[in-house]
Amino acid sequence: MKRCDLRLFHNHMMIEPVLEIFGYFHSEAIRRMRRTVFEEFAKSDAYGMIFTYMWAFDQPSDWAYIEQVKEIFAPYNTTLYYVELVASQQVRLERNATENRLKNKASKRDLESSNRRLLADDAAYRLESLPGEIPFDNYLRIDNTNLSPEETARIICERFSLA
Repeated sequence: MKRCDLRLFHNHMMIEPVLEIFGYFHSEAIRRMRRTVFEEFAKSDAYGMIFTYMWAFDQPSDWAYIEQVKEIFAPYNTTLYYVELVASQQVRLERNATENRLKNKASKRDLESSNRRLLADDAAYRLESLPGEIPFDNYLRIDNTNLSPEETARIICERFSLA
């Protein structure tokens, strides 16, 4: 966001308020709120948005969701870039407890529960794409296990000429 003047819209910007209001993960409320944000952002004069999403590649519903997001932005001739960040489970568990993550994602503050969810999601879903599986022109896969956020951002900006 800081390197290329894009706005950041991470998953938990919708998840956390819904958890607070409903007291549980209400997927339809989260999905509808995201859609509204996408629709309004697409119509705006904003330069661009970074959206994070945990994609279960073995779930047809997640593929359909990505297509729905693409359709929202299509009338505005928006260029979409897809970056898949992968890291080892051990590193993701370590990152799950970082100060920034805990500050911005209240639901992660119960580390035991958060780590259990991470492990359960890893066991239940395929969260990394297969070679050649992503059909989009503007796609980049980065193993950021040993990269800082700054290094990862630099790679993305350089690859897509965003800086």
